[in-house]
Amino acid sequence: MRKRERENPCRVCGHYHKYEEGEVCGICGHRMPDVSEKSSSIQVSAFPSEILPEFLFLGSYDNASRAELLKTLGISRILNTVPACQNLYKNSFTYHCLQDDQNLAFDDAIHFLEQCEKDRARVLVHCMLGKNRSAAIVIAYLMKSKRWNLAQSLQWVKERRPSVELNQEVYQQLQEYEQKIFGSLQNQPSPVCPAFASPVTSFNFGFPKPSDPIPAPAFNNSSAPSLFSCPAFDVPPQGFTFGAAHNQHNNSSESPLNGNQNPNGNDVSMDGS
Repeated sequence: MRKRERENPCRVCGHYHKYEEGEVCGICGHRMPDVSEKSSSIQVSAFPSEILPEFLFLGSYDNASRAELLKTLGISRILNTVPACQNLYKNSFTYHCLQDDQNLAFDDAIHFLEQCEKDRARVLVHCMLGKNRSAAIVIAYLMKSKRWNLAQSLQWVKERRPSVELNQEVYQQLQEYEQKIFGSLQNQPSPVCPAFASPVTSFNFGFPKPSDPIPAPAFNNSSAPSLFSCPAFDVPPQGFTFGAAHNQHNNSSESPLNGNQNPNGNDVSMDGS
């Protein structure tokens, strides 16, 4: 290797290869993008993407192969989601590898991540390119720990790592895991405001309908009493032992409450006889 190449490592991967001539890196497989690829807004970086501050990182196998870079970021644990990828630095990092290359073991991976969070250890989740299997594990962790749905978790991850691209099989596994997490909650009635009696029967908020609903007031109906009609009181005057304050036919002095008009304590006849 020439001296110029030793002094000028690749700007992206940090390894020594003829990146300016398009040579593929023999260590990580990196190559400089073509002219058509350079126009893309998504650029490959040697740094993993920080999903949750000072805790959860998402990246590729290339990111996981940079021991010094990982140590600089404070990462001490690595979750490998691809069984074919080797764990390169077992003496320097704590590894956890998923064994199934078809179905993602979400619960197993999340248990490892929860332990990392409990220990306040920074962890890198990686697959080969950092955009499918490892991204799905991170999304599943967000759904479980943050109680976010699949769409919210996916949006959160893509905003921090735009290169994320889930294939149909992995996305379907995430949908099934979302149903597993939130299915029991969706079957339970959500807390709502109490339902008040209303003539509109379509909005019952999930509560049982009353057997005897309160009828709406009837107007201009001879068969139903009007709200504005005064009730008729057919009570004889002498029935009021505690009477009103005054009488239309007699003076206030003739009120049965006047002790001078009833010295014997008997009721006084209202006709004056």
